[in-house]
Amino acid sequence: MMSQARIDTVLKLFQDAGHLTVEPPILQPANTFLDLTGEDIRRRLFLTNGPDGSDLCLRPDFTIPVCRQHLELGDAGRRADYCYSGPVFRQRAQGSGEIPQLGAESLGRDDRDEADADMLGLAVAALDVFGIRDRDILIGDETLFASVLSGLDLPAVWQRRLRDLFGETDKLSAAIGRMAGTDRSCDDTRDVRLGFLAALEGADPEAAHAVVEDLLSIAGISAVGGRTPSEIADRFLEQAALANGSGNHARAAEVLKSFLAIRGNAADSLSALENFAGETGLDLSEAIAGYRNRLDAIRARNIDPAGLTFAADFGRRLDYYTGFVFEIHSKNGEAGGQLVGGGRYDRLVKLLGAGTEVPAIGFSIWLDRIARISGRSQ
Repeated sequence: MMSQARIDTVLKLFQDAGHLTVEPPILQPANTFLDLTGEDIRRRLFLTNGPDGSDLCLRPDFTIPVCRQHLELGDAGRRADYCYSGPVFRQRAQGSGEIPQLGAESLGRDDRDEADADMLGLAVAALDVFGIRDRDILIGDETLFASVLSGLDLPAVWQRRLRDLFGETDKLSAAIGRMAGTDRSCDDTRDVRLGFLAALEGADPEAAHAVVEDLLSIAGISAVGGRTPSEIADRFLEQAALANGSGNHARAAEVLKSFLAIRGNAADSLSALENFAGETGLDLSEAIAGYRNRLDAIRARNIDPAGLTFAADFGRRLDYYTGFVFEIHSKNGEAGGQLVGGGRYDRLVKLLGAGTEVPAIGFSIWLDRIARISGRSQ
């Protein structure tokens, strides 16, 4: 266990930065997590039922519960900063499923670059309190990847498929290979063309859309992964198009592979991104300017960008993550995973019921891993 005095010191650090301490309920609606993070998380949840038969789970993270509480307390778009300390609960092969975490969230700030830098700086300051200075900081930016995609001559169906896979390196690489016609190891066109999706190919789009929505209604499905029946119908139609659209985009595939291979210290990667844009002829000026502004803001927090590692292929799998992401690891890797994980999730509050997207960024600290590398209780 970590020393409570150290935890209290970090919480005071967060509070002094303007973050209100909150304690979201441990019991949470399970369907919220299943809808937003996918069915894969089900095997890691501690599930139970409420008196009315509703599916509940022990809190598997803090970000979603904090955002739910934010919505309950007032206008979704208001500026609000939160911090927290407590357990999250996840089934895992080894160790206790009760995992102590500490973290902070910031919602409603329109100055995104400054907010990104503030939250990274706050995470670094927290690790300083715990005496963790031998660390590696990895950063990424989905905005850059999205800009590259939008600049390529790709059908919308492929742009959406590839963006959905960003952050899952192996799956993304396989999809790019299928798109170029060079990788059939995970080819799914044979199966989908034999069934329902094959029937949708070439059909009138409006009629096909209505058929899918009717089938979902009959099955009693109102949402999956945060998507409405209409959005799910769109995905079915995309799958049908994908089944008949591989092998035609070799140049785009090469450009994407070149971009995703960019990796190095964050300061040098700025030049690498500019050179990539010049060589490919893509207009990435706005995305690169955003990256440069963020690095300037990070530098102003006394964090040297040359000491950060930028990886163009680093992102989060979940749909609600957008833009800047970061992880902090111990240099020797003995913690068994990230010490801090954070990122921008501007889509989340809208997916939880707000009328519009709300700028938001946060991070969580894995206290069990910090205790592990310290070699003693702190």
